[in-house]
Amino acid sequence: MAAFTSPLRVCRGILKEIRSLKGPEYKQTLAYNYVLDQFRKNQVSSERYCRAQEEALHASHTYLCLLTSTRHHLVLHNLYHGKGERGPEEVAGMVGLRLPTQPGGKGWEK
Repeated sequence: MAAFTSPLRVCRGILKEIRSLKGPEYKQTLAYNYVLDQFRKNQVSSERYCRAQEEALHASHTYLCLLTSTRHHLVLHNLYHGKGERGPEEVAGMVGLRLPTQPGGKGWEK
């Protein structure tokens, strides 16, 4: 299992994903308030050790991974899907190739 990052870094990552979804008024959303309340509720002082805090950190790290993966998926989906029929030149350009041209100029190529 991968090493966990600090709770502050995970919290900031989740809030960054919320900001990218909701825009500039993300601080007025219920999700923003809920995330901050959960991180404040699971803070651990130096006088107590709480296993629930580790479980909450694992759940928050998993949720951050879900939010990030969903955002990346939507970007890729918008990039490669839903544009209808594409020409051979455009398809070749998407994968980094070029179509061959006829040498000598027969008059029918571009």
